[in-house]
Amino acid sequence: MTAAFDPWDPAFLADPYPAYAELRAQGRVHYYEPTNQWLVPHHADVSALLRDRRLGRTYQHRFTHEEFGRTAPPPEHEPFHTLNDHGMLDLEPPDHTRIRRLVSKAFTPRTVERLKPYVRGLADELASKLVSAGGGDLLKDLAEPLPVAVIAEMLGIPESDRAPLRPWSADICGMYELNPSGETAAKAVRASVEFSDYLRELIAARRKEPGEDLISGLIAAHDEGDRLTEQEMISTAVLLLNAGHEATVNATVNGWYALFRNPSQLDALRADPTLIPSAIEELMRYDTPLQLFERWVLDEIEIAGTTIPRGAEVALLFGSANHDPEVFTDPGRLDLTRTDNPHISFSAGIHYCIGAPLARIELAASMGALLEKAPTLRLAAEPDRKPNFVIRGLEGLAVEVG
Repeated sequence: MTAAFDPWDPAFLADPYPAYAELRAQGRVHYYEPTNQWLVPHHADVSALLRDRRLGRTYQHRFTHEEFGRTAPPPEHEPFHTLNDHGMLDLEPPDHTRIRRLVSKAFTPRTVERLKPYVRGLADELASKLVSAGGGDLLKDLAEPLPVAVIAEMLGIPESDRAPLRPWSADICGMYELNPSGETAAKAVRASVEFSDYLRELIAARRKEPGEDLISGLIAAHDEGDRLTEQEMISTAVLLLNAGHEATVNATVNGWYALFRNPSQLDALRADPTLIPSAIEELMRYDTPLQLFERWVLDEIEIAGTTIPRGAEVALLFGSANHDPEVFTDPGRLDLTRTDNPHISFSAGIHYCIGAPLARIELAASMGALLEKAPTLRLAAEPDRKPNFVIRGLEGLAVEVG
């Protein structure tokens, strides 16, 4: 039943959407033995389960590993799990609620709106450099530096310290792939240690000399009675950096690659830049940056007559849900004017992406800058796709300006 679904097959990674169509046609839920997960491919089910409190990002608030029928991670992976398990993405209430309430103050509409001039100025500067050079790698020259700089600025990480942020993030995010290798785990552990050590020093410095940044704000909130441990501060900062740029980077390069392969849509966007808001939503739907999100079954659930027991793991297929013809007319067609577009690329429920408004501003700024300053931008070479499934992106995107 799941033969077409092979997250390690280069052909599948190049275009997983036909395999998703087969999964949807064959049923609403499928057990996938290689990862010991239940695959959920339909939009209605994915959307409902993201909001279902019988599922959780963790189970350790209710069960031990043994009670849940799971094996504890190996001790040598402890630094990664300590870092990961104290971030709000992998917490459930009440801890999730407490931390999200504090962090959300940095992502209010007013706060995000104030960032617009900075984001637009940086996007213009990066796009101008790309044009002056006659082209380059859209990934390394614009898609990466823009969101990394923005989130680092929010956190209060000095420019001189930012070089290792993206490599640390990439190594940590490797652990979110299916069945990560020992080498991947070792890289994630090393990056977790190095990143945590750096942030511990930065937090100590901000305690002595507070600034206007988010880390200083979290310290102040703690001192005022909103309890936040140092580990929670560290894990929150890492999560905000990883989540705050990973999706934006991949949405940018996936989106432009899709535009280059759909020249009529790119021509329409160039002719009418007011399409940018709907274009961003459509591009995130069309080639979803985060293809899969996992949930633990805390209490037995049933999907279409199939009972999924407590202790199981479900894999919510965002990429498939975003191509479900029950929700999207002609889902395989890129349509930048699509208005009825309830994609779930930013998740849903209590774990809905807190940085979604900022991501939209960043994507709009970079797209607007490129449309204005590089109206003849074109693909210079076919890109190589990263050998990842969960976080979908490209190794690079070579472009040139005519």
